Amino acid sequence: MVEPTPEDDRIRQWLTTIISRAEDIVYLGLAVLLAASALAFLVVEAVAFWHTIINGALADNIVPLLDQLLLIIIIAELLFTVKVSFREHVLEPRPFLIVAVIAVSRRIIVLTAELSKLLKESEQVFQYALWELGILTVLSVALVASLRLLRPQEHKVEG
Repeated sequence: MVEPTPEDDRIRQWLTTIISRAEDIVYLGLAVLLAASALAFLVVEAVAFWHTIINGALADNIVPLLDQLLLIIIIAELLFTVKVSFREHVLEPRPFLIVAVIAVSRRIIVLTAELSKLLKESEQVFQYALWELGILTVLSVALVASLRLLRPQEHKVEG
């Protein structure tokens, strides 16, 4: 095997620097788009909430409102993930698992709220919804267990 020359090391370092800067630009672009999306969704939902309150239809619109608010939380968590990746140049699994838990919870909440409507539509659609709820429940338990396993262990100090 041929040993790399100092020139090879300089070229490798130069290429690594270029790739790292390109990665930073991509992460910065993602962060700007995610932040703008979250802010836009937040403004739209604030206006919708205000109109819902004025019209006295909060009870009818609480599930869609909650659905959109959870989407905003998901975007904020993705923004946090991008920030961590930008700062540390490391892809951490915990933020992705947190986003997945929020997304699964979001779907469970919306699906549970729609169950009565689905039962009126058709028995088969209702059965599919129950299967989906079961699968989402198992998925949420698996995601929470994964988060627990990734959590740094707490050490007790005696003394």
